[in-house]
Amino acid sequence: MINFDAVTMRYPETGDVLRNVSFHLRKGEIAFLTGHSGAGKSTLLRLITLMERSSRGRIILDEQDIELAKEHHLPFIRRKMGVIYQDYKLLYDRTVFDNIALPLVIAGYGHHEVARRVRAALDKVNLTGKEKKYPLALSGGEQQRVGIARAVVNKPPIIIADEPTGNLDPELSAEIMILFEQFQQVGVTVLIASHDISLITQLNHRVLKLDHGQLVTS
Repeated sequence: MINFDAVTMRYPETGDVLRNVSFHLRKGEIAFLTGHSGAGKSTLLRLITLMERSSRGRIILDEQDIELAKEHHLPFIRRKMGVIYQDYKLLYDRTVFDNIALPLVIAGYGHHEVARRVRAALDKVNLTGKEKKYPLALSGGEQQRVGIARAVVNKPPIIIADEPTGNLDPELSAEIMILFEQFQQVGVTVLIASHDISLITQLNHRVLKLDHGQLVTS
């Protein structure tokens, strides 16, 4: 589902940030991406989400070589991914419903299908009845659940989560991980970047560890 083959990312001002990184995540697999600050985690996620292109190597997403994709195809490839952020990145002047519906509206779904999918996503993250509220009226854990609902409302086969529990206490972090494991059970591939070693060690999932741009554990 996600395949890196000898991927290198080089910036003129800093040199190699990633060096010959290779790994394969299967359909329905959860993995943690970890490493020290500056190890290359954010760069790796930007390559997956097509915010940047690698300097060398191949990246395959859902059997498609994204390094060969033309610019006008990138939005269609990105629809295969739901992205979740530490700081939620919600629209605070829009309701919970509108925040979750945004990917569907962009994709051109009709009003009734949007409403059906948003309600289903709200139910999945235990936020039924909150659709008319604004994000600032919610707790941090609830805002993160809105971000997760928005990421999965389009039923993507891949979820990329960048420090999704960084602002949450241990109990809420455990609840968020249960949601990710539920998505895994229906065949979604989940990659979670995290510094939370205690959370990672509690869970029996694969760990991809970067050290100065090189993958040292896979």
